[in-house]
Amino acid sequence: MKALTPNRPYLLRAYYDWLMDNQLTPHVVVDAYVPGTQVPQQYVKDGQIVLNITESAVGGLQITNEFIEFSARFGGVPQQVLLPMASIVAIYARENGAGTVFELEEAYQLEDDIQDESGLSVVKEPVAETAATESEAKEPKRRGHLTLVK
Repeated sequence: MKALTPNRPYLLRAYYDWLMDNQLTPHVVVDAYVPGTQVPQQYVKDGQIVLNITESAVGGLQITNEFIEFSARFGGVPQQVLLPMASIVAIYARENGAGTVFELEEAYQLEDDIQDESGLSVVKEPVAETAATESEAKEPKRRGHLTLVK
């Protein structure tokens, strides 16, 4: 059987449309350490950044199967933002928290040897070398702690 494509981009677009149709403000929680993620680093806290992606807050919003891209002003300075799908942790409404946290998908498991050839700035989380027990080695990698700030 052929492997399925990741469902995150489809679910993300569906939640985005649903939130917009209900006049809510969609925010995405982004893992800023995922290779290829281009965000203003001065606003990253604990490896994450929360971004308002409503049409009135960003310009040229594109949500493709590979990434979210848009321009936005941060501290009055226009910047281009690029969010690979692997970096999207959650989407939710600022007003009431409605939305979802995305499950890990095998297609988005990152390898240390992935190189960013786009020329974008890439930030990777430092990895501590530790000896894992056999049971720990079998467990899937988990994302860091999710903190939603309203």
